[in-house]
Amino acid sequence: MSVTKSSAASRRDLFRLATGAACAIAAPSQMARAAQRPEAYSSGEIVENGHRFFGSISRGLAEGLETANRKWGRPNAYILGQEASGAFVGGLRYGEGTMYTRNAGQKRVYWQGPSIGFDAGADGDRTMMLVYNLPEVGSIYRRYAGVNGSAYLVGGLGFTALNNEEVIVMPVRAGLGARLGLNLGYLKFTPDSTWNPF
Repeated sequence: MSVTKSSAASRRDLFRLATGAACAIAAPSQMARAAQRPEAYSSGEIVENGHRFFGSISRGLAEGLETANRKWGRPNAYILGQEASGAFVGGLRYGEGTMYTRNAGQKRVYWQGPSIGFDAGADGDRTMMLVYNLPEVGSIYRRYAGVNGSAYLVGGLGFTALNNEEVIVMPVRAGLGARLGLNLGYLKFTPDSTWNPF
C-alpha cells in the first residue's frame, strides 16, 4: 500500500517538474517574440515625422492618417524613402528607404514591383509608408498587393493600401511627374537592391 502511494506521489512530482520545465522553455521564446514586435506610434509622432520629411503638407497627412487609423489602428513602423516609376500599360516601380521602429531598431529596405492596367506616365516621389500589424522587423520582406485597388488623394498626398495577410503597408506619396490611369500590381520588399521586380 505504501509503495502505491509513494509511486503516485513520485508521478505527481515528475508531472510538476515536466510542466515547470515546459513553461520555462516556452516563456523565453514568447518573451522574445513580444520584444521583437515593434511598438505602435501615435498619430502626432507620425504627422511630425511626415512634416519634417514632406515639408508643409502635414495637414493632408493628418487627414489620411486619421482615416487609416480608424481602419487598422496605429502603425508600429514606418518607412521614409524615395521611389521612381513609369508605365505604358505595363509599369515598374523601384524604391529604397529606411524602416523605423520604436523598439526594434532600423532596417534598410528596397522595394520593386510590376503593374498592369490603363496607365501611362512617369513620376518620382518622396514616399512615407505606414506599416500596421508588423509582427517583427523581418516580416516586412514579402510581397504586398493592393487592397481593392484603393487609392485616394488628400492635400497633395496620394494614399494606397497594400496588404499581405494581417500586415498592411500604406504608401503616402508626394512628388513630381505626370501619371494617369488605374493599375493592378504589388510591391516586393527586399533587404538588398535588385532589378528583378518579380
